[in-house]
Amino acid sequence: MTAGPSLKMKVTVEQNNIHWEAANALVQVAANRADELNVKVNIAVVDSGGHLAAFLRMPGSAFHSIDVAISKAYTAMSFGMPTSQWGPVADTLSPLCKKGLLTLDKLMTCGGGVPIEVDGHRIGGIGVSGATEKQDEEIACHALKILQR
Repeated sequence: MTAGPSLKMKVTVEQNNIHWEAANALVQVAANRADELNVKVNIAVVDSGGHLAAFLRMPGSAFHSIDVAISKAYTAMSFGMPTSQWGPVADTLSPLCKKGLLTLDKLMTCGGGVPIEVDGHRIGGIGVSGATEKQDEEIACHALKILQR
């Protein structure tokens, strides 16, 4: 008795991931920028699987923005675009599709989440929450400059 036709298939896949040193450096640089702007934020970095790789909560930042920062990083990694771009994207969806997407757990559609890309590979996402959406995104983008070679 045979189990069926013999299939030649790949069993594993390589996936690039952010290193813990880079993740920690990103949250530190982001916190320094937030200090310069005189705002208190939470900063999250997730790896390419959406798992938390680094996190920093500035004293005085809102407790609720802890989960918001993590969700921003998760959303940016998942979809490969800044979370600030979700408004225009959502406006193009049918009402049913829009309702379904916007009720997903961890989907964050306000600015402050940015994918982390190195050498053409998406290796994670960074999320900042606690200031204005514009400031959150500026802080995240500022931090990403340390990865430029």
